Parts: sequence; C-alpha cells; structure tokens
Amino acid sequence: KLASNDFFRHRLSKDGYVVEMMAGCGAGMCQVVVTTPMEMLKIQLQDAGRLASKHMSGSVVVSVSPILSRSYVANMSPSVSGWQLTCELLQKRGVSGLYRGLGATLVRDVPFSIIYFPLFANLNRLGQFSPDGRAPFLHSFLAGCVAGSVAAISVSPFDVVKTRLQSLNKGLNEESYAGMVDCARKIWTREGPTAFLKGAGCRALVVAPLFGIAQVVYFLGIGEKCFL
Repeated sequence: KLASNDFFRHRLSKDGYVVEMMAGCGAGMCQVVVTTPMEMLKIQLQDAGRLASKHMSGSVVVSVSPILSRSYVANMSPSVSGWQLTCELLQKRGVSGLYRGLGATLVRDVPFSIIYFPLFANLNRLGQFSPDGRAPFLHSFLAGCVAGSVAAISVSPFDVVKTRLQSLNKGLNEESYAGMVDCARKIWTREGPTAFLKGAGCRALVVAPLFGIAQVVYFLGIGEKCFL
C-alpha cells in the first residue's frame, strides 16, 4: 500500500492535496485487490465460533447464503481452518466467492487512503527542519498514528456495512441484506445512526500503531530501495 502510494505520486510528478488524494485513491484500490479475500476469510473464521456455540446450545442456525451448505454450517466448529473455508468457497462460488463484499471494501479502503496519505504527509512535513530533510523517528510515528486514527474513525460506517455484508452465515432472526444500500438503510432504521460507529475505537487502536510503525520503517529507506 505504501509502495503503491509512492508509485502513483512519482508518476503524477506534481505536488498538492489533489495529487496526494489521487495517489491515495490508487493505493487503496491496489490494496483492496490483495486484501479482500483475506478480510472475507477472517470474518468467517471469527464468526465460526459464534455459530458453533449457538448450534451446540440448541439454537437453530440457518445459512441464508448459498455459498456455504447447511450441513457445513451445522458441522462448523470453532476450530475450522482458513484452508477449509477457502476450499468450500472456491467449490461453491469460485474465485468470486473470495471477493464477496468487494464493492463495500472499496468504499471503505479507498476513502481511508484518500484521507490517510495526505494527512500523514502534511503532519510529517511539520517535523522536517528543511525541505529535503527527514522528520525525526518519533514525529513520523506519531504522524502515522494520528493520521491512521482519523482515517479509521472516518470510514467506520463503511467498515460496519462491509462486515455485515461479508458475514455469510446467519443465526435465527439475524438480518440479511441485499446490498450496501439495503444494509445501510436497515442498520439506520433498526439500530440507529450510532450503530455505524460500532467498533470505531477498537479499529483506531489497531490502525494507529500499525500505520505509525509501518511509516517509520518505510521512511528508514524501504521506499527509496523500491524505486532504485
């Protein structure tokens, strides 16, 4: 993601907020192609324990998605592996099954990158003592943390919608959605606007150190080596 952002900024060969936002948009789109299957499998694995617990406690678990069979859901255990899920999805739906929720992921990650990269660049620039200098280690780390937190909280509503759409298996009386608009409408109507910020604090706590560390390591020379 960081290398893609640098690549687009070098190709655009201009400075300014608009260029930084365009480069961030390109980086976000490149990243989504790689990470959407990972996100898809992560959500299913995190959900497997909940579904298995409901089944073992006597609750009826129903799969409203044709991707996973009823028998597979009924026999799902907390120890189900990512490899099992991957094989099941590929058999039932092909490669497109791993990209379920791609649109929602794009809607989350592209705005994230558009917000994050320009914000980080400008915050980091405040720590540079000269135009060609490099900001101190701690300053770059804090700039990455702040920019990551702001971007993560800003796109939290999209993250909630994406997670709901990518959850393939539903328990009894759990809501199903026809798409992003339907999902957002039902969340707003039945849970209220505050539901769109569920998990925003936790997401910021994860993203802040992630991007803070990544930017510091990247600024130590990895970016320059990529383009030599």
